[in-house]
Amino acid sequence: MKIPALLPAFAALLLGAISSFSQTTDAPIDWDKAKKLHQRDGAGETLTPDEKTYLDKARAALAKGQGPGSQGAPTSPATDGIDWPKAQQLFQRSQRGEKLSEEDQKYLDKALEARKRGGNRGGGGGGTANQRKAPELLKPLSDMTADETYEGEDGGLYGKGSNEPPEALQKSAVDALAQIKPLDAEGKPSDSGKIVLVSISMSNATQEFSFFKRIADEDSRKSGKLTIVDCAQGGQAMAQWVPEDARPWQEAMKRIQNAGVTPQQVQVAWVKLANVVPTGSKTEHLAKLEADTTLVLQNAKKRFPNLRIAYLGSRIWAGNATGGLNPEPYAYEGAFAVRHLIQKQMAGDEALASAKSPLLLWGPYLWAEGEKGRKLDDLKYVKNDFTDDGVHPSNSGREKVAKLLLEFFATSPLAKGWFAGK
Repeated sequence: MKIPALLPAFAALLLGAISSFSQTTDAPIDWDKAKKLHQRDGAGETLTPDEKTYLDKARAALAKGQGPGSQGAPTSPATDGIDWPKAQQLFQRSQRGEKLSEEDQKYLDKALEARKRGGNRGGGGGGTANQRKAPELLKPLSDMTADETYEGEDGGLYGKGSNEPPEALQKSAVDALAQIKPLDAEGKPSDSGKIVLVSISMSNATQEFSFFKRIADEDSRKSGKLTIVDCAQGGQAMAQWVPEDARPWQEAMKRIQNAGVTPQQVQVAWVKLANVVPTGSKTEHLAKLEADTTLVLQNAKKRFPNLRIAYLGSRIWAGNATGGLNPEPYAYEGAFAVRHLIQKQMAGDEALASAKSPLLLWGPYLWAEGEKGRKLDDLKYVKNDFTDDGVHPSNSGREKVAKLLLEFFATSPLAKGWFAGK
């Protein structure tokens, strides 16, 4: 049986849904408390017996449709009474190669089937209220000219039909690139030091970036002084990285430590912009995405004081999406959030000043119109490039993005200096 990449959707059940509602005064369960216990449990911490009992109670209520903001509604037929946190744990065990018992395997299979029919409310299954349908034609931003528009936005990654940074930004990039040098553990220049590249974002990003790390570490063009650390994590979109002490930041710091480097050596980041279940108009969902990303960039600058450049990216094509996790046109429109943030920084936006944020540049643009592809290169996405949800990349989809990342960092004048160590 082919198992789709469900982990992000399962995680969104508590992490996304709970955060979207406030606890009512008469609610028998403190959902904020339940969320924290779920996070600790998911991180492998040992809960006390009382905490485990409380979390089990919350999970049981959630499975019955009595989650945050509900009025004790019965379980919907779409969920089939599935305990989604339990299903998440079974999925994780299966992904680790652990053989499940016959009973556990049947439970997981039941969860997979329920999700295909639109179960796992809050996790991307089925349609979502207030989500717009995609127009008949979505043209890659990189292929659009200055005269072509999409809801008032002209073409080109940087606007005005151009996929290259304007002159002023080019100069800023040259200055920032010149500052990226091997640093010792305390962040001081050292010939024996390291340059660290990290990723920040959610499930798609870690799936793609971990593939990139594997092929980049084997590529002869990569400098031996460059250490690549995948800090992106399943279920942790921009909104989840907003709190300064949020779990994804704690996990990122652990990964950096495990890689044998320090936060002071992190000088470059790849940040993929996305939020879980975006809704509303283009203006509405981009406003939230840009606000969240601004705070994430500020957090990154605080965590990594020598962070010089953040290469931003948007999502891959989602024309085959089966639910509301991040369908079109939201996946497509994320590119405008990237461009807006870059333009805001160039215009002197105080929230993105150099003291608060790294320099923002486009990384590789990942969106192409399915099998129609794009003119920029031969990138196309076919059905086999996705898991069953049509949102997360399969192994072939991850490989396509990983190769785009590798070629960009290895050949772009705006990146190859630090990547190759020259």
